[in-house]
Amino acid sequence: MTPPAHASDAVDRTVVHLVRHGEVHNPDRILYGRLPEFHLSQLGREMADLVAVHLADHDVTQVISSPLERARETAAPIAAAHGLEVELDERALEAENAFEGRAVAGGKGIFRDPKMWRLMANPMRPSWGEPYVDLAARMQAAVDSARELARGHEAVIVSHQAPIWMLRLAIEGRRFVHDPRKRQCTLASFTSLTYRGDELESLAYSEPAAALLPMAHSGAGA
Repeated sequence: MTPPAHASDAVDRTVVHLVRHGEVHNPDRILYGRLPEFHLSQLGREMADLVAVHLADHDVTQVISSPLERARETAAPIAAAHGLEVELDERALEAENAFEGRAVAGGKGIFRDPKMWRLMANPMRPSWGEPYVDLAARMQAAVDSARELARGHEAVIVSHQAPIWMLRLAIEGRRFVHDPRKRQCTLASFTSLTYRGDELESLAYSEPAAALLPMAHSGAGA
């Protein structure tokens, strides 16, 4: 007996949620990048809890995280709510950045240091860090692996703004060169990819922690 079309669609439908981590404790306002020991702030932990509540009724079977502390701490309550372990994937890691560890907010740091100006010569690559095309490719590879593991269900990958945004630009066929201040990828936001079989059907964006965003510190981060 052939199952109804809608039953087949349900089996073939897989969703991969790309979740940006919550706010980080960063009183010195530096670009922390891949530096260790940058943990979620109290507000960031509240954001992570809201994300977990948002996903509580979802059919999540895989929770994957960048190895960095802020991502793992955001992933932890999601995994706990579904009785899962957090799996680490270096392909979801933050972008390499030559400005890492420097102050970037408040009119100081890299923008006032002539020695740093040479690194800003080619924003199309970009010249200060990991090529955008490489960033999008490794993030797509992480999504493909998560989709295969969660086939017919939902997966969560907790990552960082740049990898998530570069993949979105690639999916939508847009140019990589952009103004970082205009990225649609706020703290604890979702960029959700829905697949039918191996074909991407839709991309949706949402902010379950939107009520907390006005309390977050602006400026440096990742």
